[in-house]
Amino acid sequence: MGALEMVSADALLGGRAVLPQAPRSGLEWVDVVRHGISSQALDAMLKSIGLSQAELAQALDIPERTLARRKREGVLSREESAKLLRLARTVARAAQVFEGLEAALNWLKTPIDALEGATPLSLVDTDIGADSVMDTLGRIEHGVFA
Repeated sequence: MGALEMVSADALLGGRAVLPQAPRSGLEWVDVVRHGISSQALDAMLKSIGLSQAELAQALDIPERTLARRKREGVLSREESAKLLRLARTVARAAQVFEGLEAALNWLKTPIDALEGATPLSLVDTDIGADSVMDTLGRIEHGVFA
């Protein structure tokens, strides 16, 4: 992976192999979430970010057994789709700020003082936690923690 390679949420979720067309706006993502993201996106996400099934389940706050069942059924529920997209958008934003996926993943798995010692990955299971991670990324990008 090139240092400045763009990492997008749809690419992390498997791109065209999983999403019929790449959503170009927040509102287009709403439609994708409402219809449910293909469970193939779970495997794509696992490969993209190098998490175990257990780590992904924890980051999404979805039981491993439920994820296994969704893989068999072929589609995630609306709520599960929203959680998976939230994780993908957070990883993509971190990759943008740190100019690469590897550096982003290292940061996401490291306890951060600005997040009261929590790892960013451990916070994306809730909207408020994900917002805090995104705010922290914005501050890093603007040199507040540099």
